[in-house]
Amino acid sequence: MSYETPTSTPASPPEVARKATYVAVTDGEAGQRLDNWLIRTLKGLPRSLVYRLLRTGQVRVNGKRAKPDQRVAAGDAIRLPPPRDALPPESAPAGPRSVPRSLTELIQQAIVREEKDVLVIDKPAGVAVHGGSGLAFGVIEALRALRPDEELELVHRLDRETSGLLLVARNRRTLRELHAAFREGLVEKRYLALVKGQWNLGKTTVDVPLATRQKQGGERMVRVHESGKDARSTFEGADFFGARATLMTVSIDTGRTHQIRVHAAHAGHPVAGDPKYGDRDFNEEMRELGLERMFLHAQSISLDWPTPGRTFQVSVPLPPDLAAVIDRLSVRRPRRRR
Repeated sequence: MSYETPTSTPASPPEVARKATYVAVTDGEAGQRLDNWLIRTLKGLPRSLVYRLLRTGQVRVNGKRAKPDQRVAAGDAIRLPPPRDALPPESAPAGPRSVPRSLTELIQQAIVREEKDVLVIDKPAGVAVHGGSGLAFGVIEALRALRPDEELELVHRLDRETSGLLLVARNRRTLRELHAAFREGLVEKRYLALVKGQWNLGKTTVDVPLATRQKQGGERMVRVHESGKDARSTFEGADFFGARATLMTVSIDTGRTHQIRVHAAHAGHPVAGDPKYGDRDFNEEMRELGLERMFLHAQSISLDWPTPGRTFQVSVPLPPDLAAVIDRLSVRRPRRRR
């Protein structure tokens, strides 16, 4: 089924053209997010319209409204609106847009490990993991353009301004296995974050629930709230720069939106360069040291693969822009009194 703009008016009667379509999820498609399933199924339909269909209830799963992050299961009956309703003439694109060559080349260079069932990307800061929210393309679209014969799916996500490790499954079986590993807490992800002030809390786990809400204009904000979802982040100081800042290692047991950023701010040590939850004066001070984006980097991922006896570990260093900030902080590090 294609939602690409027709080149001629179909000959089918109006009542046929306006019928909804029901599609059953196959075994191979099970476990995908609903929004990703729709984007692959409704070929040519802009992402903004996919999310509009979900938001307005025109897409239903087993007769019920569904959220974009809902996982589809084999046999689910998904209602798709009539093509003309989904793609009104005034919003119809001339055809699918191509991923810019500059982006595909950037992502090709960012592949740091390739195995038969998974790709590991060292995602650059400023690149989204997927298109949407005003962005036409992200990492996954670039990879699919580079490898059109593969069934590539994101295993997890990173904020656009966060750099570092991102796993991409190369088949649906691997996607299901890795999703199960994440759900069962078998994956360890470690981040490096520069935070405001001197961390004097030792190794500390921040265990407070987080709630997400949409502000006017679609901006997503997360706050600590008892009605939110469980979230746990463990912080430990790795390098100290007096009262100015601390380089932290952070491991997370859950993967909530903006989790590390909100937990760090909740602990009184916001992440450097964070425009949403950070400290304005501290951000300006770090900008004078050359920090031009948020200092948060996904450094390592390790897990015991579902295949018996197979382990998986990968790590990447700080990118040059963040390493340069650490170098400048080290030069200006306060001398200890003898």
